[in-house]
Amino acid sequence: MFEGARPRGPLEHGTGRRRPSAAPDNGSVIDRQLRVVLAEDSVVLRDGMVELLGARGCQVVATAGTAPELLAAVAEHRPDVAVVDIRMPPTHTDDGIRAAVEIRARTPEVGILVFSQHVETAWASRLMADGAAGIGYLLKERVARTSEFVDALHRVADGGTALDPEVVDRLMRGGRRSRVETLTPREREVLELMAQGHSNRSVAARLVVSERAVEKHVAAVFTKFGLRATDADNRRVKAVLTYLAESGG
Repeated sequence: MFEGARPRGPLEHGTGRRRPSAAPDNGSVIDRQLRVVLAEDSVVLRDGMVELLGARGCQVVATAGTAPELLAAVAEHRPDVAVVDIRMPPTHTDDGIRAAVEIRARTPEVGILVFSQHVETAWASRLMADGAAGIGYLLKERVARTSEFVDALHRVADGGTALDPEVVDRLMRGGRRSRVETLTPREREVLELMAQGHSNRSVAARLVVSERAVEKHVAAVFTKFGLRATDADNRRVKAVLTYLAESGG
């Protein structure tokens, strides 16, 4: 299941929050049996992971297909570590990692390994707000071997960390796109013409749209840039300055 992914491994750090387990280099089963709660909404992937973890000496004490089920399972079983996907029911957005943040607050002794296709830096930052001890974040497509995943589980359960380098890079860069990158192509065209000194009427003529349409695009730019209307501030100038600063113009 994990074979064939790129072999770039996670960053490894130990903090000694719990007594470490001996992790052999040859990928054999680690002596101490971990108690795991597994949250994954894909039934096929979940069943496959249960089988693989069992073969590696882990005890999956409960599985969850939704974020509420995950919270209930952790509260009931108090596992060594919870494996959490980010996008889970009920909304299929960030329910999983939101649940992980709640688990961290309620039961900080439970290790958390986020295992996902996505990097959600805002919630990841909240998850690690009090430190990264007992936290892991691995990207599914970058785990090359099952043994690598199990070793990460043990490190997290023992109070260490297992963070994919891409996750670390995104966190260090602040994890968000520039405000210019949030604009639609049309909004960016309007802003580029604003930066050249064109009025709304001139922008409308150049883009062959109504002046009212330009006003809507300009208002959207102000909203995305967080520019509120005040008597003293010239939002048009601020929007242009933001564009020039963040686009390298």
